[in-house]
Amino acid sequence: MAIILGIDPGSRVTGFGVINAIGQRVEYITSGCIRCDDGEMPQRLQTIFTSVNELIETWSPQQFAIEQVFMGKNAASALKLGQARGVAMVAAALQQLPVAEYAPRAIKMAVTGTGGAEKEQVQHMVQTLLKLPGRPQADAADALAIALCHAFTAASLVAQAGARGSRRGRPLNFPG
Repeated sequence: MAIILGIDPGSRVTGFGVINAIGQRVEYITSGCIRCDDGEMPQRLQTIFTSVNELIETWSPQQFAIEQVFMGKNAASALKLGQARGVAMVAAALQQLPVAEYAPRAIKMAVTGTGGAEKEQVQHMVQTLLKLPGRPQADAADALAIALCHAFTAASLVAQAGARGSRRGRPLNFPG
């Protein structure tokens, strides 16, 4: 059992999603958006930091997953996104949470089966996988997708490790 906090960072709106991963099963806990005022960047970063810290204190996640920065057409936007990611990651690090980072294409692939999925497809699959009564808001859905990607990746690694630990169903014998 692992409670995972997924973060979709943004300098104006940061999505968050909290799920519980139990083996191959995932359960929805909560999700939403951290909305920053139109203030200066330092105040927005403080809001993100404080809010992520509060989420960690409230839900006590064991794992933290965040989207990697992607370089779009606007370098200034990428820098602001990087700053938002940074303060969220510091909040996790101060709480001794392991931080996992995932590329946007990997997140979409894990949740929808295609790395080029549109936002609506991600929202639909998050709703389906977590058995939600309605579609989550786009930023919250992205954060839940990040948490799901982390859960699926961890489950896959455990399954692969188990497969390598035996030959034709028999345990490997190690000297010693």
